[in-house]
Amino acid sequence: MYAIVDFKGTQFKVEKDQKVRVPFLKNLEAGAELKMDRILLIQNGEDTTIGFPAVENATVIAEVLGHKKDKKVIVFKKKRRKTYEKKQGHRQNFTEILIKEITN
Repeated sequence: MYAIVDFKGTQFKVEKDQKVRVPFLKNLEAGAELKMDRILLIQNGEDTTIGFPAVENATVIAEVLGHKKDKKVIVFKKKRRKTYEKKQGHRQNFTEILIKEITN
């Protein structure tokens, strides 16, 4: 059984007991429970339920495992023949969640 969830403008394919990286959730601490109600599709064996635009009465319950930083991203800008070079970098924050239950 899996579901496709629209969460904070990003779509994720989730299954039970799966760890998922989602955009940073600063309001929630580790161990908090998260309820997602915008489910676009649920696949259960042969049964497929497609929402229009979302499946009614369907929820995905997840647990927040923690907040972390991703690998460093290098941003390099250059203008040729102008001796202009600029190198910057940053590490993006994300939240790791564990999918506990998918209900239809």
